[in-house]
Amino acid sequence: MKPIELNHPLIKHKISILRDKKTSTKEFRELIKEISMILCYEAFKDAELDEKEVETPIAKTKGYVLYEKKYAFVPILRAGLGMVDGVLSVIPGAKIGHIGLYRNEETLEPVEYYFKVPEGIENKEVILLDPMLATGGSGIDAISLIKARGVKKIKFLSIIAAPEGLKKMQEAHPDVQIYCATIDEHLNENGYIVPGLGDAGDRIYGTK
Repeated sequence: MKPIELNHPLIKHKISILRDKKTSTKEFRELIKEISMILCYEAFKDAELDEKEVETPIAKTKGYVLYEKKYAFVPILRAGLGMVDGVLSVIPGAKIGHIGLYRNEETLEPVEYYFKVPEGIENKEVILLDPMLATGGSGIDAISLIKARGVKKIKFLSIIAAPEGLKKMQEAHPDVQIYCATIDEHLNENGYIVPGLGDAGDRIYGTK
């Protein structure tokens, strides 16, 4: 599946503020939430709805209902947590899981340290959350962990992605649809996205 990149003036505007090293922690968090909401709307374009009769003040009409408990949002810790409030504001009834992965600074490979997902995850559609898709290692491993639990439909939401990481993820998991707000130029020798925005986790939590 070809990655879906949001090409919208508001997204470009908000990402430009995200990139700015002078943007405060508070504003950075708010922007991550807002962009995550927009990504969520895009990711649910193919959602299945049930019909339901609704009575307005004027007349009865056909309405539509989304079965929210069918979905699970799973952030990749820690930066992925910054996207949770945004997606839950759109689908508040969804379940939440957590996958803890960190990058070995020498090998750039992801290391798993935590995995907790809702009961019956195999029957849900899982949307993985990670604001930065850099080397693709964490995303690939997270998808593999979810698939090992029997999940059949997975989507991946990222705010900024690198071409190298997208290519690796598509090769490893061609059945997973990736949504990203923007695709950047390349990775540098340290595995950081260029121009990127630095370390998303540090900027969300003000730890650097």
